[in-house]
Amino acid sequence: MKRSSKASERSEIDVAMTLYSRPECAHSHRVRLVLAVKGINVEVNSIEGEELPEDLVQLNPYNSVPTLVDRDLVLYESRVVTEYLDERFPHPPLMPVDPVTRATYRLALHRIEQDWYGLLPLLTSKPGKAMNAARRELAESIVRTNEIFSVKPFFLSDELSLVDCTIAPILWRLPSWGIELGDDAKAVRAYCKRVFALEAFRNSLTEQELEMRL
Repeated sequence: MKRSSKASERSEIDVAMTLYSRPECAHSHRVRLVLAVKGINVEVNSIEGEELPEDLVQLNPYNSVPTLVDRDLVLYESRVVTEYLDERFPHPPLMPVDPVTRATYRLALHRIEQDWYGLLPLLTSKPGKAMNAARRELAESIVRTNEIFSVKPFFLSDELSLVDCTIAPILWRLPSWGIELGDDAKAVRAYCKRVFALEAFRNSLTEQELEMRL
């Protein structure tokens, strides 16, 4: 992973960690973005195709990605991994210290995971009525959040947070799902422009993800 813009004034953090990641997976992208923002240089094992590496099968009982291996610790489920990374490498912080604000962010994470990430199986399935319904549902949900994105440069904040690292991978993929944001989502489109221009975000992208917006 290349260093992020926020990490550019210090050397990269080299640690003995391995991330099992799929190059087109939004959940994996979520973790890769946190790594890039933190300037953490880890070994990324990119998995393509249906067959999983034997070591991953042995490490993760759910045979899922992303999976992070940090010495004897094995973590899976993207939210668990990103919160661990933020706590282990506290600079720059991606969650507020204040417990009330922190709880607000965690609730936002839960809603995004339920309402947006919950649609991923349908959005990445074969074209049909179910996929089209998921597209409409996601587009309508994003439009309903437009006012929230107009308040601050990032999600209810002047600084990037774990919420942004969760939102951005979904918004990046909209064109590949045939979703275009119109005038009723101007604040969301402006938000996308800001986040996608960050060096850390660009560094988090795989070649396959770059092609989603070509």
